[in-house]
Amino acid sequence: MEETKSKFKRICVFCGSSSGKKASYQEAAVEVAKELVERRIDLVYGGGSLGLMGLVSQAVHDGGRHVLGVIPRSLMPREVTGEPVGEVRAVSDMHQRKAEMARQADAFIALPGGYGTLEELLEVITWAQLNIHHKPDYVPEYDEITAKLVWEEVDRLTA
Repeated sequence: MEETKSKFKRICVFCGSSSGKKASYQEAAVEVAKELVERRIDLVYGGGSLGLMGLVSQAVHDGGRHVLGVIPRSLMPREVTGEPVGEVRAVSDMHQRKAEMARQADAFIALPGGYGTLEELLEVITWAQLNIHHKPDYVPEYDEITAKLVWEEVDRLTA
């Protein structure tokens, strides 16, 4: 795998703690993780070890990049199984989780998920509209776009 240098040091990936209903969601999670590794970008994510969160975090960690999971203490028994991957930062609630993830990341990508993923994405979009941050975000179409196109769009947004 050829390494590519990115101007981003850490990207936050919002995604579900379930694997989703389509295999393409799982494939997209692994492809995004591979791109992070190839571009030498560390991962910030929701801290769970299940579903798409587990796939992304394990693949980035296995690729030798730093993984920071931020998870509310109340979700740990439900979303973390076995040994945690990388660094896990336990926080008091969802508000603190979103703030810490945003503080740690240089950009945001949303993979499929539920209402929580949607809410996290909408919050960072709102913060950008309010000029609270100037970090790019991107949501690819998983049945119609490859990971390569995802990254071409991220590059275009940040050029």
